[in-house]
Amino acid sequence: MKTLAKLPVTIVTGFLGSGKTTLLRHMLDNAQGRRIAVIVNEFGELGIDGEILKQCAIGCTEEEANGRVYELANGCLCCTVQEEFFPVMRELVARRADLDHILIETSGLALPKPLVQAFQWPEIRSACTVDAVITVVDSPAVAAGTFAAFPDQVDAQRKLDPNLDHESPLHELFADQLASADLVILNKTDLIAPQDLERVRQEVAEELPPAVKIIEASSGRVPLDVLIGLGAGSEEHIDGRHSHHDHHHGDGGEDDHDHDAFDSISIELPQADESLLLAALNELVVKHGILRVKGFAAIPGKPMRLLIQGVGSRFDKHFDRAWRSDEPRTTHLVLIGQDLDAAQLEAQLRAALGA
Repeated sequence: MKTLAKLPVTIVTGFLGSGKTTLLRHMLDNAQGRRIAVIVNEFGELGIDGEILKQCAIGCTEEEANGRVYELANGCLCCTVQEEFFPVMRELVARRADLDHILIETSGLALPKPLVQAFQWPEIRSACTVDAVITVVDSPAVAAGTFAAFPDQVDAQRKLDPNLDHESPLHELFADQLASADLVILNKTDLIAPQDLERVRQEVAEELPPAVKIIEASSGRVPLDVLIGLGAGSEEHIDGRHSHHDHHHGDGGEDDHDHDAFDSISIELPQADESLLLAALNELVVKHGILRVKGFAAIPGKPMRLLIQGVGSRFDKHFDRAWRSDEPRTTHLVLIGQDLDAAQLEAQLRAALGA
């Protein structure tokens, strides 16, 4: 009986809005016949990223695509691996003769090290290996000293206290994502000046082991052969990678890390005028320090739904698909930030929209 080779797994991590989903879309669109399973870990009640990935032109029907994209929607991956990740991996291991590769996109708030350590579990280790941990960096945000695209007043607050970086869960999370990396992508290089990009490269390099390569990209456009086939075997050496959160995942089983400093709020609204909605969201971002906005909007008179993705005050939008006859034309948004008041935010949005 032929022994199957270990199934390679690529873990894509990075901060909110760094471009992880765009990178995965690029990888799937250029799979060149490889049979790839995708596990998406979305922080929030609405699996927005899973919906985006299902729109990829990966040469399969919608039913097949739904079976290949696994969404783990109940929190950061490092906290949910024992409840959901293990059963999903067990299912993929059972199908590994039909697969060439697994891609895992972690939440922007996930700690990658515990996920890599999960591949040391005997049932997974015998069948899979971590080909590489790829950390995607939002280069303009790092150049601005914010790691993600925060509103200006949050950045100003940070600069008033030189110690805040090292006490902030955001800074520690950014450093921990780099500490686990086998490859780092400095993304959005088209949005940053060359001298600032070089400064970002130096800052990132200080957090990395010497052997880890740093490459540059815009919109996640990196040749697939650069991203897979690295053969890092990350699970073999991850225990030697220091992270700020090591003490939270020790033998005591305490997982009391800083993720609960973040709130993820799901808001459902009626149809909304596009310009009014974007203006209202931008006002909320500035006023409440919201890190990320994502979701779908129903625009009056438009047969297609509007996909909205915002990082700080930067918003991308496009009509992604027609509304199905069996789904209500409502606007569904997820807001991610710190100390968010769901009722207050929804009330302000409704007031701005006249809803």
